[in-house]
Amino acid sequence: MFQRYQLHRPTDLSLPYPYLYHCTQLAIALVSSCAVALAVGQSSLAAFISPQRSQQGMVVSAHPQASDAGLTMLRQGGNAVDAAVATAFVLSVVEPFSAGIGGGGFLLFHAGKTGKTTALDFREQAPQLATRNMFLDEQGRVRPQASVDGHLAVAVPGTVAGLYEVHRRYGQLPWSKVVNPAIQLAQGGFEITPRFVGSAAARKAVILRNSAARQVFTRDGVFYKVGDRLVQRDLAKTLQAIAQDPQAFYRGWIAAAIARDMAKNGGLITAKDLQLYRPTWRTPICGPFRQYQVCSMPPPSSGGVHLLEILNIVGDADLKSWGWHSPDALHLLASAMQIAYADRAVFLGDPKFVQVPVKALTSRAYAATRRQEIPPRQARSSKVVKAVDPAVLKRFKTTAESDDTTHLTVVDPARNAVSLTFTVNGPFGAGVVAPGTGILLNNEMDDFAIAPGIPNLYGLVGNDANAVAPGKIPLSSMTPTIVTERGKLRLAVGSPGGSTIITTVLQIILNVLVYDMDAGAAISASRIHHQWLPDELRVEPWGLDAATLKDLRQRGYQIQERSPWGNANLIVVAPNGQLQGAADPRGEGAARGL
Repeated sequence: MFQRYQLHRPTDLSLPYPYLYHCTQLAIALVSSCAVALAVGQSSLAAFISPQRSQQGMVVSAHPQASDAGLTMLRQGGNAVDAAVATAFVLSVVEPFSAGIGGGGFLLFHAGKTGKTTALDFREQAPQLATRNMFLDEQGRVRPQASVDGHLAVAVPGTVAGLYEVHRRYGQLPWSKVVNPAIQLAQGGFEITPRFVGSAAARKAVILRNSAARQVFTRDGVFYKVGDRLVQRDLAKTLQAIAQDPQAFYRGWIAAAIARDMAKNGGLITAKDLQLYRPTWRTPICGPFRQYQVCSMPPPSSGGVHLLEILNIVGDADLKSWGWHSPDALHLLASAMQIAYADRAVFLGDPKFVQVPVKALTSRAYAATRRQEIPPRQARSSKVVKAVDPAVLKRFKTTAESDDTTHLTVVDPARNAVSLTFTVNGPFGAGVVAPGTGILLNNEMDDFAIAPGIPNLYGLVGNDANAVAPGKIPLSSMTPTIVTERGKLRLAVGSPGGSTIITTVLQIILNVLVYDMDAGAAISASRIHHQWLPDELRVEPWGLDAATLKDLRQRGYQIQERSPWGNANLIVVAPNGQLQGAADPRGEGAARGL
């Protein structure tokens, strides 16, 4: 199998998310975990954090300083959008390895007054010079690392356009005010964290090869250590220009610097690509799950389609009586994941280029037919599990179809909510910084199917629907999600994690809505993941007891214990109206209550 990054053992401290670091974080809450574990019937010990609580507002993100910036906006009279934009810009400064203004993403906004949820797509796009076979050699073989490292891997960024667009429509505070906290952190610097050091170690070679990246992220070729202060003067200058005029990124000196660097180093992005970029408002994918309404991102994200597909396959199964993480419950979840990811590989892509059968894939009638395929106590090989025949799928079409990563969630006093996921794709993106700008650029071209059956950075395979094409948006797994109950906000959730995003969000939703966990327990609980190919069931090594693992192996599952994954964050509205916020203990994030 073609692999883009060297795989490491879980104890390898060069991982972006070191296993021992996660265990330390998870062990902090051992005492409080016991009571919650007993309450949900968990047989193995896991650490559940306690949520932050507030009656007013909540900001949760992957970094404490980003959450602080969002909370400051709420205190100054801003709404959820103001807080989300400020938080996102700060994340671009303090977590350039996972997300930033050189990338793109998706956002859901829920209006507390009207109950309406809208979706904004500011995902990166392929340059106009992109071609279907651009990552293949003359013999049709994949050129190693070409879609991951360097200028050719970069797609046209959308983050600045997206943040400005949502703020233009819904924000209350001045644009310059919400950008200012990021400017201050870029100018004054911030302390390097273990996640930063781990991610840099994993991408050491590519960072050193790019002179501008080396200048920003090292001291004369020596990487920063935990506790060192990183100052990014060029990025501060760029953010100041964006605060004055966000179009500077797409038409001003920033755009010129990016285009010039691309032309010099074999990249494809031109000044025209940047001028033409526009974010897109889309109708979110919404569907019922029991008494709740679940809304998430439509294509070109696969997140919403397959989140609803899996929830529909689960249906009314009495997971709670089976027991949290019981073998029967895990078997149903893993089998549903396997089916959804098989469908993903065939049918999902940019709806501007391919017809995506959204209504069919998310119909409960279709889910019922796929549920019948699942043997009660036996795993199925991925050679047996296939995407449904397109001719069969047409029976379920009831209406015509319309043509490393980070996450943050915000809820304000008016119960407006934002769920926002954005990314530069792999750790430190393409390892490319446009000279003079401080902007680390994405390697999002790798999210296309660069050749049929060839897995991307996260092991996902694709086909013609997700082939490279000029102006096309690569398929994503990002799944920012908002759940309502009788029209009122119930929770907002999302996570980074590449191919694991959909299943991470799925399990957190089930933990809250089915197993009645609070936000801290729901986000801390151990996870499983099956993505069809490779044919394996991934489990977190601390999450399942020996008897459960033995049972799953006897059913035929190929168990792979992996370092804890995901860095989710979650805000839950409790029955008494109180907000509960929790950041994933697998990461370094924080929840801040107003």
